[in-house]
Amino acid sequence: MAEHVVDTIARRQLSVAAENRPKAGPEVCARRKPRVRILMMDLFSIVPYYDAYLCQALQSEDVSVTLCATTYHLDSSCFDKRGVKNHPGLLDFVGRFKLPKVLRRTLKLLEMSINMMALAIWFVWSPPDAVHVQYLPLLRWDVPVDFWFLRYCRRLGSALICTVHDILPSDTGETHAQTFQKLYNMMDAVICHSDAIKQQLIAQFAIAPKRIWVIPHGPFFFDSSGSSAPAVRSKLGVASTDAIVLCQGMIKPYKGIDFLLDAWKEVQKSGTTARLVIAGNGERSDLNAIREKVYSLGLDSSVELCFRFLSVDEMLSYYQAADIVVYPYKAVTTSGALMTGINQRKAIVATALPPFREILQHGKSALLCKYGDTAELASSLLCLIKDPSLRTKLADEAATLSHGSEAWRQIAAQTKNCYVSLCSSAFVSRLGTQRRSSRHAGPA
Repeated sequence: MAEHVVDTIARRQLSVAAENRPKAGPEVCARRKPRVRILMMDLFSIVPYYDAYLCQALQSEDVSVTLCATTYHLDSSCFDKRGVKNHPGLLDFVGRFKLPKVLRRTLKLLEMSINMMALAIWFVWSPPDAVHVQYLPLLRWDVPVDFWFLRYCRRLGSALICTVHDILPSDTGETHAQTFQKLYNMMDAVICHSDAIKQQLIAQFAIAPKRIWVIPHGPFFFDSSGSSAPAVRSKLGVASTDAIVLCQGMIKPYKGIDFLLDAWKEVQKSGTTARLVIAGNGERSDLNAIREKVYSLGLDSSVELCFRFLSVDEMLSYYQAADIVVYPYKAVTTSGALMTGINQRKAIVATALPPFREILQHGKSALLCKYGDTAELASSLLCLIKDPSLRTKLADEAATLSHGSEAWRQIAAQTKNCYVSLCSSAFVSRLGTQRRSSRHAGPA
């Protein structure tokens, strides 16, 4: 019923809009070469830094990109600092205030609904060439609003693209596989960040390989700097001669913190004075479980828990103070935290997951271990704690993998190629046929 209503509204609005727009057939559209017009969609600002860096780079590639995202409530200047203006639709007020979590989410849902309606009206007169979806958080709650909106965009002639930040919602198993199958099937193109995830998309969701674009994830915060490392060491009470091992990022079960703590227990048996810092925020139940494990293992004197959101400046200060960064993940689609560690020139220990192996080389740019092998992770950490020269060697090699703004320029060029391919003459011809059939179709 809802799908029928969406199609009917789209047909009628296309008919109205046609009276106010110059009519040009697909052959004319194919001959023109205007700037590609893209709507970047992340209404809840789930991946704001990715949005900001990508939009900044796309603008330099002469792509007309509109970032449809609300103000990020934890960093209201996230977009402005990178020369990007967000246009969520009609409203953008919830992220500007410090609100309780439940109230904020409720108001953001209301705000998003109003913004979607505003965008739907705007698209009648000015539909984008493509809608590039970064995140649709309502899908995991089986709320079909996002699907209705995307179907509406398709009926107006916009191509649909999505970037796969999580192939399925983290820590949910196969619960949402059917919903995401539907999402991926709707897309004209799917962007992922590694060949390993491409193969998983093909195997698990039967997506045609030609519809999948592998475009790397870029580095974060290369344009920012933190406070001095000595200040952080002083705050933590760590001597300059003792190593700091940092595990930073959103705290979620798939990040493997339990595994890391089991390995750290083995590390402590060696008598090392190194300090493990776990920094980030997450669900209260997950944070409490980690606290309890730290105390039950007797690690409270060697583990520093910093469970809160860190500003960019503070987060980078922790990276600067750290000697080693660790990513003990159980599963991963992509990792902005890893790209930050690479960019900050740190020695890295990570699990040997396929997406990580495409970036890191064991013994050359990082030490990789099998998830669940406590002895191997403990051995890798101890090796770097005891060998500063190896830390320097791995960090220097890993740093060659990050190229700052140049990396994002290359990413933007590849992304633009994806856009252009979907707006090629063949695709425009198909959309032209769809538009004409929509205009002439009577009300159902």
